[in-house]
Amino acid sequence: MSFLGVEQSLSGRRWVGPSADVERATEMLVQQAGLPRAVCQVLARRGVPAMEAPGFLDPKLKELLPDPRAMKDMETAATRFLAAVRAKQRIAVFADYDVDGGSSAALLLVWLRQMGLQATLYVPDRIDEGYGPNVPAMQDLAANHDLIICVDCGTLSHEPIAAAKGADVIVLDHHLGGETLPDCVAVVNPNRQDESGDLGYLCAAGVVFLMLVEAGRQLREAGVKGPDLISLLDLVALATVADVAPLIGANRALVRQGLKVMAQRQRPGLVALSDVARMDSAPNSYHLGFLLGPRVNAGGRIGQADLGARLLSTESQPEAEALSQRLDELNTERRDIENAVRAAAMEQAEERGLDAPLVWAAGEGWHPGVVGIVASRLKEAANRPAIVIGFDGDEGKGSGRSVSGIDLGASIQRLAAEGLLVKGGGHKMAAGLTVMRDQLEPAMARLSELLAKQGAGDSGPADLKLDGTLMPGAATVDLIEQIEKAGPFGASAPAPRYALPDLQIRFAKRVGESHLKLSLSDGVGAGLDAIAFGAFDGPMGEKLSNHGGARFHFAGRLEVNTWGGRQSVQLRLEDAAEAN
Repeated sequence: MSFLGVEQSLSGRRWVGPSADVERATEMLVQQAGLPRAVCQVLARRGVPAMEAPGFLDPKLKELLPDPRAMKDMETAATRFLAAVRAKQRIAVFADYDVDGGSSAALLLVWLRQMGLQATLYVPDRIDEGYGPNVPAMQDLAANHDLIICVDCGTLSHEPIAAAKGADVIVLDHHLGGETLPDCVAVVNPNRQDESGDLGYLCAAGVVFLMLVEAGRQLREAGVKGPDLISLLDLVALATVADVAPLIGANRALVRQGLKVMAQRQRPGLVALSDVARMDSAPNSYHLGFLLGPRVNAGGRIGQADLGARLLSTESQPEAEALSQRLDELNTERRDIENAVRAAAMEQAEERGLDAPLVWAAGEGWHPGVVGIVASRLKEAANRPAIVIGFDGDEGKGSGRSVSGIDLGASIQRLAAEGLLVKGGGHKMAAGLTVMRDQLEPAMARLSELLAKQGAGDSGPADLKLDGTLMPGAATVDLIEQIEKAGPFGASAPAPRYALPDLQIRFAKRVGESHLKLSLSDGVGAGLDAIAFGAFDGPMGEKLSNHGGARFHFAGRLEVNTWGGRQSVQLRLEDAAEAN
């Protein structure tokens, strides 16, 4: 049964409220835990009983952080790492070019600097070298270094790692492992096939942090004090959120504590980037995912691949400011490139049909730095796994994004094993691939077949899930602060979404190219401002702008808007429906 009777909203979705079980659990939490109903709704949805509520609302890192030695090769990796530190050996860090790779590299570079060592940073160029270690780069690094640490990559890099003659190699990664592992000192990866998968939710920076925890333990056993690890948690938080790692288990505590560290504004790179992004309030997971993350990623997408890692690891404020400015410029450029590719990909995908198990598009000259973002947009539009591929001659490089419950990485890996791809891999929600032009159609047909077996294509447009109703007068800054205690919110832990029923529009104004600013009222004195990003990309913008006095139900998430030192509540509007 639809929520508030909305079977088809302005965006074509059905509204769905909490289940009867969640409603009962909410009532029980209200009675037993004595918490605000809005907080209890979040806890009920997450399956948190009353007796566990205090611990959930105040997650402690010391209680949730797993024993690093629970992961295979961890003790070996930390021991070899410390041997290099003690002997002042030459260390190179080979990092992926995204936020997780840059943060992982920065963790090691900063830690080593505090121990008196300067490590070499190497980040491959996305276009010229592609993802992960390659033979020439590993040969060059091995010629001048004793230890190479691959972060956020390397698990499937058998040949490049074998080419690193004369140097030891450690892999700290989280991408899906194959049947065999590369021949090196250690492969620490919670998603190795011989791991339990209990820590599979960690991003690479989380794995690197746990290696540093193990290194710290070994140092203490030797009577040596190592660097302060808590001060590094801002980097772990940024990577965890930006890499869309599930905010469950230890990740909740890592991000919660990391946000506190970030709020202290001690890391020059993050301070400069926050200022460039015009962040004027304490950082939260939205800021990490949508303001800071895309800017750090911009260097790897369309610019110089190592800019993000350099920014996150620098101690120099002037260098941080220059790098932040450059990344901000690249991010603007990236948006323009993305918009052009997105329009072409969406048109192609719509012609092919958005109701198949797989939505895909491929084009000549599409920039490989934006195909992943465009795949995300296709996925959101169709509620299907999506692949977008850019061709340069006969070779295409693509990226994919999946929906909940569909393991895209495993299917891509199987395609590569079957010879339909040059290479491919990833994890459940995201994957990368290289395909030859003559194999494109059969590869996509086979991938669609594999995804269909997992249930892709069974659902229509995604239902809009709502946690309950809220009236404008109840939407206060204090309520939002109470709700935030049940966070952080993000992947696998969405922020609560409310319906504000039967409101009138007092004011509507188009802002920017496609956004809509609204002032809403319940008609008896209480009101609320709302912002709908991208409203004019669909029918919602025109319909609400030309409302003709009609009343609507509005759905979205509440946030605190800070302007001129004053705080107010704003609705981040996601959908609306006419109130009958």
